Amino acid sequence: MKHLGEVDDRFLEIIVKNLGPSIYRRDAELVSCSDPKELETVKTNFLIRKLKMPKNDKEALDSAVAEVCEKLKGVKNKYRATFYYMLAKNLGRESRLR
Repeated sequence: MKHLGEVDDRFLEIIVKNLGPSIYRRDAELVSCSDPKELETVKTNFLIRKLKMPKNDKEALDSAVAEVCEKLKGVKNKYRATFYYMLAKNLGRESRLR
């Protein structure tokens, strides 16, 4: 996970636990940065519901997702756990999940 730098294993475990069994389904384990519907799901289900970001701050939501998509640009398989980990870390909202 070279895109993550030093990984907080405990926090990554928390992310995986929060995702539940869905990450073991092929259609749910990856995030597609080219699919607008998928990115809306990330914003609604993770940023708004889990990280408690304000749903009316579209610019912040879009920016957070775009930043992670850019960092993972060359990565074919963007695993949901990694994607969500990066979102939470970049936004400094780890405490919302602990």
